[in-house]
Amino acid sequence: MEKTLSGVFTEFANGRIVDQPPYRRIPYRESMIKYGSDKPDLRNPLEIMDATEFFHNSGFGIYDSKVEQGEQVRGIVVKSIADKPRSFFDKLDTYAKEEGMGGMAYIALSANGAKGIAKLFSEEKLAQAKEFFGLNEGDAVLLMVGEVDKLNKFAGQTRTKLGTELDLIEKNAFRFCWIIDFPMFEKNEETGAIEFSHNPFSMPQGGMDALLNKNPLDILAYQYDIVCNGIELSSGAVRNHEPDIMYKAFEIAGYDHSVVDNKFGGMINAFKYGAPPHAGCAPGVDRTVMLLADEPNIREVILFPLNGKAQDLMMQAPNYVTEQQLQELHIKIVEDEKEELKKGA
Repeated sequence: MEKTLSGVFTEFANGRIVDQPPYRRIPYRESMIKYGSDKPDLRNPLEIMDATEFFHNSGFGIYDSKVEQGEQVRGIVVKSIADKPRSFFDKLDTYAKEEGMGGMAYIALSANGAKGIAKLFSEEKLAQAKEFFGLNEGDAVLLMVGEVDKLNKFAGQTRTKLGTELDLIEKNAFRFCWIIDFPMFEKNEETGAIEFSHNPFSMPQGGMDALLNKNPLDILAYQYDIVCNGIELSSGAVRNHEPDIMYKAFEIAGYDHSVVDNKFGGMINAFKYGAPPHAGCAPGVDRTVMLLADEPNIREVILFPLNGKAQDLMMQAPNYVTEQQLQELHIKIVEDEKEELKKGA
């Protein structure tokens, strides 16, 4: 797949830089912390770091207390912005509040001394901050705190915002990566139930042994996405082809055998006769063309784009079908149940 993609992009890149195999492979959980997204744009040099460990008795009481309550802290180190005016940092703080994050703190090492929450630190703690965040004179680290899922998403948005506004994003390049090791299951925040995280038909890493003996939230799946410049070109997986493993995976997610047999009977029955291991992915041509054409709106490159009402105006679809067409497809239209009851009355 890497050879194919690099070949296609190189042929139509018109001199732009194209990553060549092997592409970077980034585990899902690492990507969510480091980039705040499972579709990272690697043209942006900024990376997010987990700064939770630093905020234990740091001297910045707000963050220290939130960490004690189970929240986490993310930091983004940006070079050469420490001497920017106070208004620059105030605008970021306002932005964070508008996004429901409560604000954004910062440590800046300007030529005139440390600024931001560094004023609350002892000399020893400031020295620790410099080492922990890798700060040099002129650098600043922007800090945000919150519940992990919301925090990661916001940190990713902030990374993109900074990369764009500070003109840090690499020009004329296509940067590829694989996102691997997606979690097989996740917990529903509202109900607490265990649910499939992404694709329920993927093979769990570790097979039946993992399903029987591991915490479901620790089980990884053989799932992978190919990403270019922050755009997901394709999702792929090693497919589950073992009926017993499929039954067990669905059982963990709250579905008994009868549900699997009823909803996916054709597939599960075929697997019982024996199916070989199989895997793959299929990158979208539309998204590939969108990137090569430097077109942010995919509708501009789709052959027959739909409008806002999901209508294809060129093909005049959707449209009415004749009774004969319905009969050919063995489809019967059943009127609304309430209307049927009214007629019966």
